Amino acid sequence: MKKADIGLIGLAVMGENLVMNMESKGFCVAVFNRTTEKVTRFTAGRAKGKNIIGAYYLEELVGMLKKPRKVMLMVKAGGAVDAFIEKLIPLMEKGDIIIDGGNSHFTDTIRRTKMVEDRGLLYVGAGVSGGEEGALLGPSIMPGGSPAAWPHVKLIFKTIAAKADGAPCCDWVGENGAGHFVKMVHNGIEYGDMQLIGEAYFLMKEMLHLSNDEMSVIFGEWNKGDLDSYLIEITRDILAFRDEDGVPVLDEILDTAGQKGTGKWASMAALDEGVPLTLIGEAVFARSLSAMKEERVAASGILRGPAPGFHGDKEAFAADIRDALYASKIVSYSQGYALLKAAAGTYGWGLKYGSIALMWRGGCIIRSAFLGKIKEAFDDDAGLDNLMLAPFFKEKLEAGQAGWRRTVSAAVLGGIPVPALSSALSYYDGYRSARLPANLLQAQRDFFGAHTFERVDKPRGAFFHTDWTGEGGSTSASTYEA
Repeated sequence: MKKADIGLIGLAVMGENLVMNMESKGFCVAVFNRTTEKVTRFTAGRAKGKNIIGAYYLEELVGMLKKPRKVMLMVKAGGAVDAFIEKLIPLMEKGDIIIDGGNSHFTDTIRRTKMVEDRGLLYVGAGVSGGEEGALLGPSIMPGGSPAAWPHVKLIFKTIAAKADGAPCCDWVGENGAGHFVKMVHNGIEYGDMQLIGEAYFLMKEMLHLSNDEMSVIFGEWNKGDLDSYLIEITRDILAFRDEDGVPVLDEILDTAGQKGTGKWASMAALDEGVPLTLIGEAVFARSLSAMKEERVAASGILRGPAPGFHGDKEAFAADIRDALYASKIVSYSQGYALLKAAAGTYGWGLKYGSIALMWRGGCIIRSAFLGKIKEAFDDDAGLDNLMLAPFFKEKLEAGQAGWRRTVSAAVLGGIPVPALSSALSYYDGYRSARLPANLLQAQRDFFGAHTFERVDKPRGAFFHTDWTGEGGSTSASTYEA
């Protein structure tokens, strides 16, 4: 019996399309699904006549595979992944490989890598981005886990991945949870990009009173320049799309956004690392606020603010919005990369930041021309502290800063919420400030809790306490970072 190159468990949208992608690139794939009717339906339908073999129980699936066996899980993150791992381990041999291609939390992947390796097998946690289309035609793949597994999965992953300038959007990220961490940050940046675009759309709609068709043209023009990206491109198309009755579909969609948790995970990881991931955090909270639809509708009849309006040059203001969007995008990626750098230090990952940018250039949701400039920035300075400091991005921020400030000011005066655009500007201003009001904050902490402070006239690392009331004594609390 012919042996398959890889087995895949989970025939939902992503799983099916990855199988079709692999088969189209010359690989034989064995498939299994917990609900076995899906196996029959897939192999007798879409996969009929293809180099795809159906399995109806796990022992059969494992027996169909070439050694070292490679089984890829495309199932819901959480307990389902653990359950399949426990069932697969007794069926596999030393050196066989289990791959999790779902959106698992990176800490779960760290735990699973150790557990699987302790049982003599190898483990890969691979972030896969690109949605249904990407899975079928070429996704961005971010694998991490057991380094010994990479030589065995490399050919399949690089062959099926998207290509950017001929290079596959896939490379080994690092040990244990590194791949899923990078995918999590990717998704956080995706949250930020989408929120920024939404705010730009809302400003043009509410303040400039532009039609969907007019905005579609503007987004189309933006997509020809610095903002060239998949999300800008589909925004152009969404704005132009009409229902069968001629009504713009966008106007019929309820303004409540869903989320699956990866943006929240990125924000929580940033808090753990002490990295100010402010823009992505605001994008997550903006989705939460949007979900409070009924409460917002009620509040709109009670709380008052200024009437949105704009009486200047509409074309000039649209250009300001473009500048604000691009500058904020720089901030979003700067914060995302700062989180990657912090986590690399915490977990001992040797992340290749330029390579990560290349992995995101094709197949994934945040793919854009912008990412090539990130690769160049890290090629020029591998130890770059913050993307905003790279000459290219520094110049772009300076060029767009006036329009960025005018956009945020106009939004505030017009009562239009722009949490991502404004938080990006605050981060930029905070990062470029040699002095911040944290001295007062630290004095307050020392006043009520004897938490101590450092002094400008003493070396860093020396801590002092003041008896502010004359009744506190000299005892101070220990200093630590939460």
